[in-house]
Amino acid sequence: MKTIRLTGLLLLFALGLLSRSWAENYAVPNAGSPYKDFAELKDGQILHLPTGLTVTVDQMIDTVAASRVIYIGETHDNLEAHRIKLEVTRRLHQQFPGRITVGMEMFRRSAQSDLDRWQQGHLTDKSFRKLFRKNWGRGFGMYQPIFEFLKANAIPLIGLKSSSEMEQQFRDGGPGQPGLPEIDTQDKYHRAYSMSLFGGSETHTGVVSKPYQMLLLWEESMAETVAQFLKDEANRDRKLIVLAGGFHVQYGYGIPKRAFRRVPHAYSIILPVVTEIPKELKDREMKMKKVSIPLYSADFGWKVSYIVPPPNHIRLGVFLEELENGLKVLKVEKGSNAERMNLRIDDVLLNLGDHELADVEDLAAHLQKRNFGDTVHLRIKRGDSEQDVSGVLQEAPKTE
Repeated sequence: MKTIRLTGLLLLFALGLLSRSWAENYAVPNAGSPYKDFAELKDGQILHLPTGLTVTVDQMIDTVAASRVIYIGETHDNLEAHRIKLEVTRRLHQQFPGRITVGMEMFRRSAQSDLDRWQQGHLTDKSFRKLFRKNWGRGFGMYQPIFEFLKANAIPLIGLKSSSEMEQQFRDGGPGQPGLPEIDTQDKYHRAYSMSLFGGSETHTGVVSKPYQMLLLWEESMAETVAQFLKDEANRDRKLIVLAGGFHVQYGYGIPKRAFRRVPHAYSIILPVVTEIPKELKDREMKMKKVSIPLYSADFGWKVSYIVPPPNHIRLGVFLEELENGLKVLKVEKGSNAERMNLRIDDVLLNLGDHELADVEDLAAHLQKRNFGDTVHLRIKRGDSEQDVSGVLQEAPKTE
């Protein structure tokens, strides 16, 4: 879980959240967009950064179609970034049917056998949700549309990231051990930006050095996976779409450069770009010392709004523990929907209606599809027997 939290820390800022006030501080103006400030563009416009020309989606796709690898950065909690990932993947699939593979940071390389089983229809949706949770954490609902598209169109999915075992080996013995990827620590721009993001300095002293070293392991592992794909003769006519946090692909010095070091190839980088963060989301912006980076931030920047999933408005009013099969009730809140449904501590929630519950997030997502006044039916296990309970969803009473 430490890995997941650190990834989130890295990427709430990275990732396409460009501040207009930084323009004068960058060797390439406008935080890597030399010709045009993204703040001048309208949402939905796409900028070709090397020329400063705006293009249509079709023109962008025709351009990146010449690449073997297409990197799409994301801010993990921005629904607009997820929409762009799906749109680019859909259009490339239309242009190259049967010749697209998708690689994701959100799955480890050790998950590959399960990812193959999922694509072949041999892994249940519940098990796939649990696989995502194990490899990445929460947020399945934001990725679900891309998963559904990949499965419906038989598009292979590969896990890019290092295994937990590899990361532990790295923590215990450091770089250079057998079985670990070759790690380049010499990119001064990557190092300076990363250390600033972590709140450190060029000296890499103290605790700041450790997350930076782990970041390098992640990116080199993902780059190694990309290189293995390119070397595989079976993939000679296939293109790889890489979906990863914007930090890992922006400026090209993360995964793209490290993959190119292993196997020189043509690649393109597409970044969803946010220039204004809504007031209610200001707490998600990470502050960092300004760093001058003399590089384009991507090949294409696609300006978008910053939109996050709405908060859950319907709750059962229980604290839950996730079991292998079901959700165990640890506490029932007074006056809650759960209390009115006579749920008890140690009950195990199995199904909501006809839907088998995979995890807490799954339950919350399905509750949000209902309205106050709807009757819901739960299948639970109480003791050694299963039974059905039901109740009408009501809004929680307001507290002073």
